[in-house]
Amino acid sequence: MAVTGAGDGGPGVRVERHGRVGLVAIEREQARNAIDSATLDALEAAFAALEADEDIWAVVVTGRGDRAFSAGMDLKAFAAEAAAGRSELPERLGRFFRRPFTKPLVAAVNGAALAAGLELVLACDLVVAAEGAVFGIPEVRRGLVAGAGGLVRLPRRVPYSVALELAFTGTPVDARRAYELGLVNRVVPAGGAVEAALALAGEICANAPLAVRASKQIVRSTLPLDEGAAFALNDELMAPVFASDDALEGARAFADKREPRWTAS
Repeated sequence: MAVTGAGDGGPGVRVERHGRVGLVAIEREQARNAIDSATLDALEAAFAALEADEDIWAVVVTGRGDRAFSAGMDLKAFAAEAAAGRSELPERLGRFFRRPFTKPLVAAVNGAALAAGLELVLACDLVVAAEGAVFGIPEVRRGLVAGAGGLVRLPRRVPYSVALELAFTGTPVDARRAYELGLVNRVVPAGGAVEAALALAGEICANAPLAVRASKQIVRSTLPLDEGAAFALNDELMAPVFASDDALEGARAFADKREPRWTAS
């Protein structure tokens, strides 16, 4: 399956299948995979299709080439839209990054993940970074703020004071520092981010999909709640998993000493 979007003549967005794993790649290498309106159209279509596809259980997100995962919002496109009296791109990016996606998302970061590029990373659940990758929210250097999730999600992923430093200075951190801060799950040699992210997504897809999706929902939904409310929601969300066919299949497979055959039901 391929989704393309026009933008400065670039191919837009590519979507591939790797077994149960979907791969979404921004393909605007000449613009450091910056996101303009056409690219965002293609991303929205790609994620909607993958969310609805029952045969896809996890998704890897990346950018073409080794210079950039994504340099963020296309500032040239933003300036052109603003000059024409319409500047919808920042608001649209914010809505897209907040859109719920039930399946695990793994970012494969090769090069720079900056501004909306980092906000796309923060919308993912797990992050695999190549040596040489950098992460930052430099919006203040352009008179903007990281309003599509950077200022909200970054303090939930790294220490508060570090998030403020990144927001105030616009200075990025490298992959090793991001790993030390807990923003990155795995650091791999240059050029290996996509392969390692696909392998990690494959590990996830070896497990029962209903249980994985419920785990994601419980972790994300209960994080801001007090313990009592968190356990109430935990119990509500886990009940369908324990009543599922896959739960019984997992127990039977254990007893039979075989690999389980998940049906997502």
